[in-house]
Amino acid sequence: MDKRQPVSILICADMTVEVLVPHICTLGEGPVWDAENQMICWIDIGKKQIHQYATINQVHQILSIDEIPGAIAICTNGDFIAGLSNGFAFVDRNNGQIKPINNPEAHLSGNRFNDGKCDPAGRFWVGTMAFNEVTGAGNLYRIDEDLTPDLMIIGVTISNGLAWSPDGGIFYYIDTPTREVVAYDYDILRGNITNKRTIITIPENEGYPDGMTIDTEGMLWIAHWDGWQISRWDPQTGKKLLSIPFPAARITSCTFGGNDLRDLYITSAGIDLTAEQQANQPLAGSLFVIRNCGYQGLPAALFRCDKSPQQ
Repeated sequence: MDKRQPVSILICADMTVEVLVPHICTLGEGPVWDAENQMICWIDIGKKQIHQYATINQVHQILSIDEIPGAIAICTNGDFIAGLSNGFAFVDRNNGQIKPINNPEAHLSGNRFNDGKCDPAGRFWVGTMAFNEVTGAGNLYRIDEDLTPDLMIIGVTISNGLAWSPDGGIFYYIDTPTREVVAYDYDILRGNITNKRTIITIPENEGYPDGMTIDTEGMLWIAHWDGWQISRWDPQTGKKLLSIPFPAARITSCTFGGNDLRDLYITSAGIDLTAEQQANQPLAGSLFVIRNCGYQGLPAALFRCDKSPQQ
């Protein structure tokens, strides 16, 4: 039977975790808030789906697509840019039509794209990993409005959480099996990274760091795979500030949303659970929300899509 592991901080008891929609994902991931349409968007990697939920009228839409999605971001024209199993692509939000852009790993059939998001300047960053999670088989890419992928980090295993400091000067990154969050100095004008250093290490009894976001105070929020929690950390000190427990072990990512970006949306997974584990975690795979969580996030940057891919 799964048991919640002890954590090294007082658990937050004054936040209410709700299930937003009565839908279970296999591998829910990559939540992003669409401020213009007041929608929370996320993906189900296992079912090849993109989900959109309008908070204004409570309408939940599911786009089934022909490839495995690893990450999505919203474009300035309203559609999605995505990292898919066959590379970068635009995805029509009305019908799920895929418009391929470029596949920098076409020669690596055993790899797929995983987590990603836009930097404050509107560049889309997405990492890759091997389907069988071979150590060092993945990489991290950046794609700008010229639609040419640039290789930024090589030799990662499960490329996951990304975030940028509120002033845009620091890039934070997670390669999940390392149990570390690393920081780089970030050149916002050119999109370059330098001066890598480890700033946070997740204890073994708290699972693995997965997706990540940041709040207006510059504190990092980390989802714990097999850790039953979301946590808040100070990247300057490496200190854990807060832990929010969840009724599922595999918490995958989080983002802020709502009118004033004070609601926290959290994705989870039920993939590869035993029958006993599933019985003990019936909400695994849900999209959760903590309304008016007491902290505020930053707006999701939009991808600049002035050019169209060659068809």
